Amino acid sequence: MKSIGDHIKKCRVASGLSQADVAKLLEISTPAFCKIEKGQTDLNISRLLQISKIFKISVAELITGIAGGSEFSEDVSSLKQQLLEKDEELNKLRKKVIELYDKLGM
Repeated sequence: MKSIGDHIKKCRVASGLSQADVAKLLEISTPAFCKIEKGQTDLNISRLLQISKIFKISVAELITGIAGGSEFSEDVSSLKQQLLEKDEELNKLRKKVIELYDKLGM
C-alpha cells in the first residue's frame, strides 16, 4: 500500500516541481517537505489542503492516490443514496410505531 507521501511525490514529479519548489510554496523548509514525502511527518488537514491546492486535486485524491477520484466519487454517491433509502425506511418505521402506540392508547 502506498503512503500519502508516495502520492504527494508522484504528484510533485508529475507537475515537474522539485522538492524545494513545493517547500517554498508551502512556506516550509526543503528538509521538512522531504520528511512529508518520506512519511516521517504526520500531516494535518490544513497541510493536506495546502498540498492538494498546489497540485489542483482533491484531498481524497491525494490520500487515496486514485486519479480523478471517479471511483471514490461513485462510492460516495452510492453510499449517500443508500443512506437516503435507509432514512426513508426509518421514518416509515417510526410512523408505524406511533400508530401502534395510538392504537394501544398510550
